[in-house]
Amino acid sequence: MSMTLRLLVMAGACAPGALAQSEPQLTTPHERPPAHPWMPRPTVAPAGTVTHCGPWERDGFRSIQVNVDARGCNIVGDAANEPSIAVDPTDPRKIVIGWRQFDSVLSDFRQAGWGYSHDGGHTWVFRGSLDPGVFGSDPVLAAGLNGHIYYLSINFDETRVFRSLDAGITFRSRTQLVPYLYDKPWMVVDMTDGIGRGNIYITSATIYNRFFRSLDDGASFTEYALGRNSETLTVAPDGAVYLALGGGGAGNEWDLTRSDNAANRSGVPSAATEAALCLSCLVGQSNLPNPGGLLGQLWVGAHRAGADSRRLVFLLGGVGLDPANIDLVDVAFMRSNDGGVTWDRPVVVNDDPPRRGSWQWFAMMSVAPNGRIDAVWNDTRNSGQANLSELFYSYSTDAGETWSKNIPISPIFDSWVGWPQQAKLGDYYHMVSDNLGVNVAYAATFNGEQDIYFLRIGPWDCNGNEIDDALDISEARSRDCNANGLPDECEYRADANGDGLTTLSDFAAFQRALAGPEGTLTGGCTELLDPDHDGDVDLHDFYTLQSVFAP
Repeated sequence: MSMTLRLLVMAGACAPGALAQSEPQLTTPHERPPAHPWMPRPTVAPAGTVTHCGPWERDGFRSIQVNVDARGCNIVGDAANEPSIAVDPTDPRKIVIGWRQFDSVLSDFRQAGWGYSHDGGHTWVFRGSLDPGVFGSDPVLAAGLNGHIYYLSINFDETRVFRSLDAGITFRSRTQLVPYLYDKPWMVVDMTDGIGRGNIYITSATIYNRFFRSLDDGASFTEYALGRNSETLTVAPDGAVYLALGGGGAGNEWDLTRSDNAANRSGVPSAATEAALCLSCLVGQSNLPNPGGLLGQLWVGAHRAGADSRRLVFLLGGVGLDPANIDLVDVAFMRSNDGGVTWDRPVVVNDDPPRRGSWQWFAMMSVAPNGRIDAVWNDTRNSGQANLSELFYSYSTDAGETWSKNIPISPIFDSWVGWPQQAKLGDYYHMVSDNLGVNVAYAATFNGEQDIYFLRIGPWDCNGNEIDDALDISEARSRDCNANGLPDECEYRADANGDGLTTLSDFAAFQRALAGPEGTLTGGCTELLDPDHDGDVDLHDFYTLQSVFAP
């Protein structure tokens, strides 16, 4: 029988204070069937939309648009939100992002959009929708130990898990989950060295109190009942699975469920601990920055630097910790040293003083293999207006005891523009940390419409050697023959004509480019297309490149 523990950690008075009448009461949004049919992009760009090529920069941080055309420019008239990101653990050059793709802002019909990068996030290929013309929402991506990328998408007939064997170029297979998940699923892969290594776990925040597990690389899933629902989940170094849900219990609680036996491939997963943490009865009193959506999800993480005997577990999300109910949403962090049985008091990560008009929303957390905790969120502190946000960042290197000074990392954007017949910017962002930094996928409206952006925080490390790429080049560990700041090994291309496929026509394009007087494809750097480094670009190189990008 599972053990249930209810902990009430009060951060202020339980009775919520009076709200300004201009601030709408929060409802609990759920995914709903589209009211409009699929529509193509408008022939005339909506007012305020701009065609922008290249990154948007803020103090050295580069937000690189993902849903772009072949030139790397914004596509006007569409919308995209709710991004989820996966990084190939076998080759960090290969990153895939999925999102809710609205081909037209005139319709709320969304599809499973996606794009990929094979140079560590510097450039992106937008592939369209996994299932064109078919409704797809609430995307969640995860990477497997073998480099396979899994893409979870829901509609109102089925929940689908697509699988890519070529790092996001194509998704070749699809698995259907029964029953389908109505809203807010999440997915994670067991990356530990334990008995559950390679298991895939899926859960959902609403409707179904269900837990799904795959033991065969996503080819099939088995359904179980496991405690409460959850918004996110993670696997600890000891193989325990933690599931977290914000505002899902009585009294606006944070709910946590732990399963110690989900990794056991021959057993039935069950809940070992269920904890309800009432951070504050002020949580979720208004969703003004994102009127038709959430202010974010509750994120759960576990210490990754070895098997810690204290079983460090972390929770992070947005709540109202101000007893005066003036500052309605802060980024709150909690820590447990014993696998979720007991918890420290909540810590506020954002370092601005409480004041009206300061919203910290869409907070997200990820934990690096070395134990560093990264937190990113939308913040209105500098504008004082609910609709004008900047992305902010902070980190902790002591398991959440202290946090770094908050820094803005994106230009300001308006969360009230570009709505695709839905008054929201989706419900979440997503990020993945490594030992040098963090890869962030988020939605913003720099172009006057909702678009998806990739942002690297910290040194770039496309070759995965845990050394800054700039140092690799300056200290001669890597070559940079075209002097663009990227190690040459991060720039191999198997798609010379930009059609998203690797075919013999690409090899012909390689030959033409290298034979041309200006070396149009590589700037004259033959080695960029010579992975065997024999000095010749030949069929052997083509097949080597083909095996790298389409194994």
